[in-house]
Amino acid sequence: MLFPDYRPRRMRQNETLRRMIRETVLTVDDLILPLFAIEGKGIKNPIPSMPGHYQLSIDNLVKTALTAEKLGIPAIMLFGLPDKKDPLGTKAYAKDGIVQKAVKDLKNKLSDMVVITDVCLCQYTDHGHCGVLQGDTIDNDASLDLLAKVALSHAKAGADMVAPSDMMDGRVSEIRETLDENGLSHIPVMSYSAKYCSAYYGPFREAAHSAPQFGDRRTYQMDPSNALEAIREASMDVEEGADVIMVKPALSYLDIICRIRDEIDLPVAAYNVSGEYAMVKAAEKMGWIDGEKVMMETLTSIKRAGADMILTYFAMEAAEILRKNQ
Repeated sequence: MLFPDYRPRRMRQNETLRRMIRETVLTVDDLILPLFAIEGKGIKNPIPSMPGHYQLSIDNLVKTALTAEKLGIPAIMLFGLPDKKDPLGTKAYAKDGIVQKAVKDLKNKLSDMVVITDVCLCQYTDHGHCGVLQGDTIDNDASLDLLAKVALSHAKAGADMVAPSDMMDGRVSEIRETLDENGLSHIPVMSYSAKYCSAYYGPFREAAHSAPQFGDRRTYQMDPSNALEAIREASMDVEEGADVIMVKPALSYLDIICRIRDEIDLPVAAYNVSGEYAMVKAAEKMGWIDGEKVMMETLTSIKRAGADMILTYFAMEAAEILRKNQ
């Protein structure tokens, strides 16, 4: 079809026509809100690089989750900040750990919101890496049992889904087997399958106190230059029993989301990470962009690329806009 016989502008003349042929529709059902739990009571510590987000004691965490639930947001992703750290990250799988306590309170207070827990060791180890150290090297296989313990402790506390973010080889299989052996075969696993070693994580590491104390994470997180490797990673996780495949970050990796969506027939999640959020907020503060419009365009682009679920710090703001526009 060529001009003048075909005129695409005919179907762009007004909002009703545009709405009728819209190919990608963002809804509140697509959103997952990340939250940070910290020990104490009455605590709401602002995160300077992530305006509008806080480190929350459990009482305030529950209040925030209830507000999100009222907005229709279907799920939260929970991160924990322990009061003590050690080489093996033992607080990550302790019965009285911050995430375990938060999950119990959340499930007692929420109606039907899904509570997903991040399964990793970096916030809990004194060295800040995502696995067990042998000298200056991360011991992949020695880390698997600890990660499975973390997932099991979260599930026993009441988590609806566990999400390993460590990028150790074989951790999905270890977690799936451990959950099944303990009568928790109904708990799904959302795997951070294609998690890149990205510079976009800076604000999160401030929020979660999870920066590595030496070196970096390039030996276990993916090289940003690689795409085919992401397909292999995702395919491995599918074979090992993952129920949801995640790409992180989202905005600079829309091509990866699209490729995985084409290759994998499981639900695909994408993490609109802290650095992506912070850039929009900073530019909005300077008056350089319309923050609300950029936010909605960003989230729509992630869904258009193929994501079924979007973890985003914009979740509350976006949910309010989407409710108004219903």
